[in-house]
Amino acid sequence: MTPREVAALLAYVVKLDPRLALDDQAAAADRLAQWCDLLSDVPAQAHGWDAARTARDHIARSPYRIQPSDVSRPWHTHKADVMSRHVGTFEPTAHPEINPDDETGNAYVAALRAERQAVAAGRQAPVTHRALTAGPAAAQVERRLAALGEYMPRTVAQALAAHRPHRAARERLAAANLPDALDVPCTWCQAPEGKPCRARRINPKTDAVGYRARKDPHPCRVEDAQAHHARRQEQETAA
Repeated sequence: MTPREVAALLAYVVKLDPRLALDDQAAAADRLAQWCDLLSDVPAQAHGWDAARTARDHIARSPYRIQPSDVSRPWHTHKADVMSRHVGTFEPTAHPEINPDDETGNAYVAALRAERQAVAAGRQAPVTHRALTAGPAAAQVERRLAALGEYMPRTVAQALAAHRPHRAARERLAAANLPDALDVPCTWCQAPEGKPCRARRINPKTDAVGYRARKDPHPCRVEDAQAHHARRQEQETAA
């Protein structure tokens, strides 16, 4: 914080706790200098941080008079938490000024360092993509995709998606961790797990009864799949 910001913060805490008021100008100047020194590396406001709110919370909860360390310590705890959640991955499209053919890597290192410094100072929100690629939810997605089977590279699977719509739809649901009707059998048409629902078809010439695959699952199967998915989510959370 700048001296002006520290002075504003001090005026605010004195307003909340009149015990901190000082009539002696020399003592007030000394206190301001002390607060400026200890809060020089603490921002007044940052992503998820507000020094005034921290001071207010301390005054509301603690019977002791607030000290500058009661603001600086929470800031450093907050910063450590933010940096622990920041994955630090580098997104080239966010830095079009960097030449991708630069073999020295100096520009890349400088950009990565500037990004980490901005996150640490609270000027930029942390990148927490790891939450999407780790933990129980990600493990469940991997198990569901493994159950479907991996027989070819994903690029080939994507090229063939138009020719295998049921398989492609199941893979999309698994990757998004959404309920899949084919994970359970159908109690209406008796279609087994992994197979699409069936609709009866009667040959008008022979009256023979046949079956064809339905494009959409029966509503009862959708409800059963949603319940199955919810139970699986609860089990994953409990584990």
